[in-house]
Amino acid sequence: MGLFKWLYPGMRIKRWVTLCCFGVILCSIGFVLALMQIQRTSGSLIVLLGFVIIAISIRKIIKSVVTVLLPQRENELVNIMYQKRYLERGPRITVIGGGSGLAVLLHGLKEFTSNITAVVTVADDGGSSGRLRSQFNIPPPGDIRNCLVALADAEPLMSELFQFRFKESGEFEGHNFGNLFILAMLKVTGDFEKAIRESSKILAIRGRVVPSTLKKSTLVAQHADGTQTIGESNISMTASKIERLYLQPEGSHATEDAIFAVENADAIVIGPGSLYTSILPNLLIEDLSAAIARARAPKIYICNVMTQTHETDGFSAFDHVNTIAEHSHPDVLSHVIVNAGQIPPNILVKYSKGGSIPVKPDTERIRALGYRVVEDNIINAADIVRHNPRRVSKLILEIINTEKKRNVNDKKRRKARLLEAV
Repeated sequence: MGLFKWLYPGMRIKRWVTLCCFGVILCSIGFVLALMQIQRTSGSLIVLLGFVIIAISIRKIIKSVVTVLLPQRENELVNIMYQKRYLERGPRITVIGGGSGLAVLLHGLKEFTSNITAVVTVADDGGSSGRLRSQFNIPPPGDIRNCLVALADAEPLMSELFQFRFKESGEFEGHNFGNLFILAMLKVTGDFEKAIRESSKILAIRGRVVPSTLKKSTLVAQHADGTQTIGESNISMTASKIERLYLQPEGSHATEDAIFAVENADAIVIGPGSLYTSILPNLLIEDLSAAIARARAPKIYICNVMTQTHETDGFSAFDHVNTIAEHSHPDVLSHVIVNAGQIPPNILVKYSKGGSIPVKPDTERIRALGYRVVEDNIINAADIVRHNPRRVSKLILEIINTEKKRNVNDKKRRKARLLEAV
């Protein structure tokens, strides 16, 4: 019965199907005439006309279907096909972190592959996310929302809607619409992970976004002066040097999706983002950090460009790397990307007023730990210093390709040694 619906009035398909059939008939007649010695020229012209009619009719059929399925986006058909065909062949990249740094990187990666999994921290307890976490006992949706929007392929208006924040005084003041949407989706589906998947469909994201854990945990910082700071939002407000970071209560387990993404990745990317409040909360989850350490894929840390007040004051790139290794496992990293670009003096003055300075590369000390270091100009510094998502993404792809070639060469050398031994 469904097949006959194509013949219903108003489908805008029948006329073009009929025209296509007419083109096929012309081609058949033309081939027959071409086989006849006398009518060869006429037959060739008829075949050519038939092919033109078939091409036009097929184009019209496709446009009729696309106009219905993708209203107002029929002119983007080539881009959509590019995304579905080219990007789905891209490398499987698992990105671990949180905050604005992760969202910036995802903007760049989605131009090269749609096989992206963002494993996002759920330790946030401030702002709209913190209020929803406290009131409804759910994982904070803020960082997850930012990643969904970063990977979105929906209309720009939909992304703006998800990022809209209520400013009027009242119950909604300070709340973000995207956070409320994820909360509502959770209430409808009854499952936080399913709520994220359904929200992903609405935004038509390139890739997946998964929480690192579903267990409600509080981030605790132990300071050098013996004091403690409880709560992610309070850590960056405390001036005392952080000596140790841990989750309370202990025993958080990673989600199955997060472990699967790590185990099946062509590359695992950590950062960029706040060292203590965006990156380490994920690596403090023991089974997640253990899975990363076991993984044979390149594990790439994108080091911050500027120090962060009250968190990484005076830190070099080596200090960032060493802190990650001490809080998790030395094997969670294999490569480190550091900035070698110059930051404009006027921007440096602006940051120095807030207590931030450029992160010193300190590459030799990092190499002494056994990690490969990639130095490059990876920044955008118009008004604020940000990682250049496209440049960083290209460096990640170069590392993936280099490691693949190295693995192939290693296999060849091992095979050659076995043959020599025989």
